Formats: sequence, structure tokens, C-alpha cells
Amino acid sequence: MNKKLYVGNLDYSVTDDQLTELFSQAGKVESAVVIIDRATGRSKGFGFVEMGSEKEAEEAIKTCNEKELQGRNIVVNEARPMRSREF
Repeated sequence: MNKKLYVGNLDYSVTDDQLTELFSQAGKVESAVVIIDRATGRSKGFGFVEMGSEKEAEEAIKTCNEKELQGRNIVVNEARPMRSREF
């Protein structure tokens, strides 16, 4: 079963491909997405990486959390389910 990870404190220039490359050191990356602000078209400074298994996700957290990526120490942890927003 795939496991989704939250990746924070990203430099605004980090791309999906760079996340994939970094996290592939820990296992199979199913997807890697940097979240983009719709209004500005600029990165929001965080993203999500989906690893192939629970074990690979744990390894990714161990090896990538606090790792430097383009001058910033990134934060990696298990993604929480999205909460519904009330308008």
C-alpha cells in the first residue's frame, strides 16, 4: 500500500522532478508534487511524495527529514488526511 508524505520548508524553486530524485534514494516514488498557488503560479513551499510502501515511507522520513535541499533543511513526515473546510 502506498504511503503519502508531507514535505515542507521547500525552496520556491524546487520542482517535482527534484523531489522524485531525492526521495528515490529511499525507495520507489509513486508520485511527487510541489503545491503551486493558483493565483500567483508560484510554489507554496511544500509538497507531497507518495512512496511505494510503508517501509519505504519510513526510510524516506529517516533519510530525508532535515536534509538540505537547495539551501533549506526540509521537513518530512507522514501526511495527515485533508480536513473539510467550512465556508
